[in-house]
Amino acid sequence: MSTSSRVALITGASRGIGAAIARRLAADGFAVALNYASNTAEADALVAELTRGGASAIAIQADVSQADQVGAMFTTVEQQLGRIDVLVNNAGILKTAPLAQTSDALYLQNFAINTQGVFNTLREAATRLNDGGRIINLSSTTLALNLPGYAIYNGTKAAVEAFTHVFAKELRGRAITVNAVAPGPVATALFLDGKTEEQINDDIATFGAAWMTDEALMRDVPPGQLRDLCLAQH
Repeated sequence: MSTSSRVALITGASRGIGAAIARRLAADGFAVALNYASNTAEADALVAELTRGGASAIAIQADVSQADQVGAMFTTVEQQLGRIDVLVNNAGILKTAPLAQTSDALYLQNFAINTQGVFNTLREAATRLNDGGRIINLSSTTLALNLPGYAIYNGTKAAVEAFTHVFAKELRGRAITVNAVAPGPVATALFLDGKTEEQINDDIATFGAAWMTDEALMRDVPPGQLRDLCLAQH
């Protein structure tokens, strides 16, 4: 895919994996639209960083779980950057609990952001992504591990992977690829916040034990490494 005059929309892009992907796309010559939910300061700081480097970048506040806000976000990107060629569905939350101890509110919150959010952006992309475009959905290796406490989170990501497989077929004939990337532990706020160093090490050890033959999953990888894997798709 030629990057000349291409536009990418990345959800959850004010920090972590989303910000790393935005930096790489901008460096590759893409104009980038950075979606964020609430952290205006971080989003604006990233826009300033990218524009200082010569990139075209905008920040758009939108709750991806709300269809009307997602529609308005796509419209803003089209109005300010002219088109949309790449969609990266990165926005998500990770709040775990044993299934029997999961409240209705926690269940709904997980599915609202992780699943409804992806559904909303894919539905918009069906008519608004340029032919020849790229869609990358973020899943998780936890889906294959069946770890205690991850039932609801895994359910949200199973739906995302199902969306990915089916949507790729539904867009057949338009030269649009739809792929999912499933990272293990990544050194971002999503994985680290609220945990002690001992808890973080325990989580990494749990992932490593589940994937005993894969040394790459037995350490806390930086977002930039995952960024390069994701952007191999473009």
